[in-house]
Amino acid sequence: METTSGTAEPVSGELASVAHALSLPAESYGNDPDIEMAWAMKAMQHAEVYYKLISSVDPQFLKLTKVDDQIYSEFRENFEKLRIDVLDPEELKSESAKEKWRPFCLKFDGIVEDFNYGTLLRLDCSQGYTEENTIFAPRIQFLAIEIARNREGYNKAVYTSVHDKEEEKEEGNHGREKGTDSGRAEEKGDIREREKTKTNKGEEKEKGADKEISKSGETAL
Repeated sequence: METTSGTAEPVSGELASVAHALSLPAESYGNDPDIEMAWAMKAMQHAEVYYKLISSVDPQFLKLTKVDDQIYSEFRENFEKLRIDVLDPEELKSESAKEKWRPFCLKFDGIVEDFNYGTLLRLDCSQGYTEENTIFAPRIQFLAIEIARNREGYNKAVYTSVHDKEEEKEEGNHGREKGTDSGRAEEKGDIREREKTKTNKGEEKEKGADKEISKSGETAL
């Protein structure tokens, strides 16, 4: 069945509206629940891709933007003592923190694409994107903290943890395979023993029969 133009146009219009909304900065949509949901979905997709990236590649070698060096330099110049392995939300969300972050973020307007788009940021960098471990943050704030975490070695905890689990899984599979091979060898050994026992019993019966024949022959003579 062909789709009528009357049905297609509203759908296209809805998609266009969502696309337009997502092209706007986070602060532009206020508290509209539909747009907030669209933003949340987009942010979650971004988070999933990023977490897979730091799980599969040593984070120290990652480059997130063309201006990583500038972002990192500016970040540590302005937030030299900020603890980034486990973030304190107050260091990001309090009024005094926002006053300090605002000029830093605005420096990258026109330099970093979508610099103030909403993203998900992990509080504890050794953990994943759980509800308790996640806060909403502008993209430039996410980039500044994650670039620093990568360069300073904090995100390696994720990479190491994932690869340790994979190695344990491989070792477990190898152990099971080895156990299976051992079991097969034991089973073959048991079969050989049974066959050997059967053969010995057969030979004993034959010898007994020969003796009986010989004995009966002697008697007859």
